[in-house]
Amino acid sequence: MKILIIQQKMIGDVLATSILFEAIKHKYPNAQLHYVLNSHTYPVVEGNPFIDQFHFFTPEHEKSKRKLFQFAKQLISENYDVVIDVYSKFSSNIISYYSNAKTKISKYKHYTAFIYSHTYRDAKVTKTNAGLAIENRLQLLQPLEIDSSNIINPKIYLTTAEKTNAKQFLESNGINLKIPLFMIGVLGSGINKTYPFEYMAKVIDNIVSKQPKSQVLFNYIPNQEADARAILELCTPETKKHIFFTVFGKSLRDFLAITSHCTALIGNEGGATNMAKALQIPTFTIFSPWIKKEAWNMFDDDNKHVSVHLKDFNPNLYESLSKKEMKRDALKLYKEFKPEFFMSQLKGYLNQF
Repeated sequence: MKILIIQQKMIGDVLATSILFEAIKHKYPNAQLHYVLNSHTYPVVEGNPFIDQFHFFTPEHEKSKRKLFQFAKQLISENYDVVIDVYSKFSSNIISYYSNAKTKISKYKHYTAFIYSHTYRDAKVTKTNAGLAIENRLQLLQPLEIDSSNIINPKIYLTTAEKTNAKQFLESNGINLKIPLFMIGVLGSGINKTYPFEYMAKVIDNIVSKQPKSQVLFNYIPNQEADARAILELCTPETKKHIFFTVFGKSLRDFLAITSHCTALIGNEGGATNMAKALQIPTFTIFSPWIKKEAWNMFDDDNKHVSVHLKDFNPNLYESLSKKEMKRDALKLYKEFKPEFFMSQLKGYLNQF
């Protein structure tokens, strides 16, 4: 059996979907499993032993319908038996349509249902602490007679060399791995997924106050340095002494290897949080007011993994707002999401380290 799984979009999405490969291989160990994903997300599934081949969806495919159709037609020669299209986007609809697979599985959309042999509507209520992002993906495996109630955690596979190099890098920059080291997700993927700078600075101040021997790293990429530095400057002089601002991963794999040595990752919800969980690193996550917490608070247990959302503290704000309105008003809602709301939770969380 030969199966193609299509998952475009962001790093967290690609990582979450990687569980499907493990589940399929357990049931069908001889199946050939291929993955279509955006090229920039590859580092989070690099080395995954359950994926046999990758097909990279590039920005050129996004911009050019001609290149998209060429890409879809190239995959015809693979002769897939099954295609699983996780998000049912226009581009993945094209790839699915042109495949020769007899079994085509995706989420239900009335205008694409004719393409697929099996479609599923996303559940709205979680059954486990895995979260809807995991549970809704696993239900796509039901036509393959795979039990969707068997929960699988996303995993990232680092080499021994990557971990060793990261350890040496940290120690050469004055990091003591025998005392707490916190990775801070200071920035989200966009402004409407980024906790206000002044609020984030207060969060970091409280971490250092609670853990006075702690060391702090910022997760950012070079083109985000100005914003990351702005948050640094809002921290107290005492907090700044604990921040190793210039110590960060130059690539996504570098970030993963560095994070694998951290005590915990604390900060904005997004790819970094999902990657830390896949590395078995504890997390404390601050959700954007417009993101559905039930979907992406994967494996929260109020101990190792904790997340907070404005709706937890002020549900009345959400009584009459649609998701579109919440996204539009994200910055206004963020201003309502004061650090004081969850500071006792954060301090309790830090007690374990």
